[in-house]
Amino acid sequence: MTHLQKIEKAKARLMLEHPYFGTLAAALKLQQSDNIESFLSDGVHLQYNDAYFDNASVEEVEFALANGAMHTVLKHQSRAGERYEWLWQLATDYTINAMLLKNGFGLPDRANFHQRFEGMYAEEVYEMLRSDIINEELSSDELLQEQAHDEQGKSNNDRVSEEGVESPREWNEKGDRPRQGAKSDSLNAKNANRNEVQHAEEEEPLEDMHALQEELKEHFEQIFQKLNRQGTLPKDLKFVVPEYFSHKVDWRELLYGYIASYAKSTYSFIPPNMKYLYRGIYLPSLSSDLLRIVIAVDTSGSVDETLLGTFLGEVGSIMQRYPNYEIDLITADAKVQSHKVFLPGEALEYEISGGGGTDFRPVFAYIDQQINYPTLLLYFTDGMGTFPETEPHYDVMWVMPEAKEISFGDVLVLNG
Repeated sequence: MTHLQKIEKAKARLMLEHPYFGTLAAALKLQQSDNIESFLSDGVHLQYNDAYFDNASVEEVEFALANGAMHTVLKHQSRAGERYEWLWQLATDYTINAMLLKNGFGLPDRANFHQRFEGMYAEEVYEMLRSDIINEELSSDELLQEQAHDEQGKSNNDRVSEEGVESPREWNEKGDRPRQGAKSDSLNAKNANRNEVQHAEEEEPLEDMHALQEELKEHFEQIFQKLNRQGTLPKDLKFVVPEYFSHKVDWRELLYGYIASYAKSTYSFIPPNMKYLYRGIYLPSLSSDLLRIVIAVDTSGSVDETLLGTFLGEVGSIMQRYPNYEIDLITADAKVQSHKVFLPGEALEYEISGGGGTDFRPVFAYIDQQINYPTLLLYFTDGMGTFPETEPHYDVMWVMPEAKEISFGDVLVLNG
């Protein structure tokens, strides 16, 4: 069976067994490319190596089509923002592949997958990968560093991963099979049937691409609505496209996205990555600005143990996700009960006291007097208290179980 026959059979099987993925895959634009080892979606096209598909099973081709289809959906959500595009590509691969595995797909050898990313949004996976790089836990992965070198000199919005990124070696079993999204060692042209698939070298006019993207966006939303009414949507789809499910995106996703804007990272050749200097290779090192935020936790009598546990649990999660931080943790009811500064590596140990009424003003007065140059205050509260009359010079996000009228700052509602 040729690779073209496998593609047609895989599309038919997807339509019967996984109608959501099958309908999306039917709209995929395929490109044969000898510059990659297996397959890669750039959000518009699914590029594949015909030699890989010739040797792959129909099930593996199904997986590639479903993966490419979901990357196309993600392309139209514009969620990458100012993140490094190549690392966002890797993060979305982990999220998509975990979802496909949950829906009964077999995982091809050396596909980007790790159990720790199951049930997570791409934004969360991105931050964990970025933290791993900053901690140099992935320093043995030369290809990941080389990708960063390839991206040097481009602006964040231009950093599109055209060849893909190899997943860290210690996360996958070693093997000789082609890895997902990696470059091919051979650049020789093959005599594939040009009438069946488009070759990667053939560029489409920019106006046609924009028109196609808008058409596909509307098409994908219609597919979602139709299959949602039929009750045939895939499991864990919400982690890939949360925008489709509610105007209220999961509050944790919003929280970490908000915090991430205060912990931007960058690549720089000053200083260079010391690991490769002895080989005469100059690669950029990844540095991170200090995440310095103030967190206030409402310990008044109106906050029950369950809500308080949620508040403190998120404080712990923030400390785990960011490798370089200085967090001022304040507990308060009608007055400030405690203040402790936490640095990387310190355990989240605290004493809970309070139980009285709620007055937010003492916290703001305390910050003005005791904390130098605050940039962000996260205030975990039920919102039942006295607010300050004057807006502070720093940003404030109120994290509450339900929406309430406030005079300043942003409100994030805990919605489950």
